[in-house]
Amino acid sequence: MIVAYFWKITPSRIPFALIAMAMDRFVLRSSSNVGFFKSLGTGKGETFTPADANALRWGLIAEVKDLDSFDQSFVIKQWRKNSVSEFRAVIEPIASHGKWAGKEPFSPSVQNWDGQVIAITRARIAWLQNMRFWRAVPPVTASLKSAPGLIAAIGIGEAPIGLQGTFSIWQSPAALRDFAYRGQAHTQAIAATATYKWYSEELFSRFAVRDLRGSIND
Repeated sequence: MIVAYFWKITPSRIPFALIAMAMDRFVLRSSSNVGFFKSLGTGKGETFTPADANALRWGLIAEVKDLDSFDQSFVIKQWRKNSVSEFRAVIEPIASHGKWAGKEPFSPSVQNWDGQVIAITRARIAWLQNMRFWRAVPPVTASLKSAPGLIAAIGIGEAPIGLQGTFSIWQSPAALRDFAYRGQAHTQAIAATATYKWYSEELFSRFAVRDLRGSIND
């Protein structure tokens, strides 16, 4: 089972968030309940530059064996204690292409899904391609915000520059496919990716939504 959390904090809790981002990995790595995981910063997802960063919202995605136990674990309780709102998505992989930090983290386990879906994209941008990538992003993000069937979307990242992605919620697989493969701005970006090879690593994954708790926009 895959679970994703996003927490909103107040400015006074930023020091906690920075420390937790550095230290949570050691606790999670030592847990037999946790497989693949990533702590995440967030942003507006408009330019994917450092100016996009949102220091008041942080996230975590993890593969867990026992969801109830993980939901009451030390790491989650500490974030919950220091946040003003929490969003949780319990999801199962439908399809996943590419790698994240050298791994293929999500093994598809769901077929013939017609309910709400979550898409997670993640890319390591080749350093020399940053400027070209940033110039190409605004038309895609504008079309994403107006895409039929989109419920919500935020930017995610592991570092200020070069490790970027999106987390988006859609009404249906068809709505996501229409945006990904029929939207002009996105298809042009796909073509440019093939031409300029601006990613040194990329991942595109789709998930069936099993449970949503809270609002990602809070």
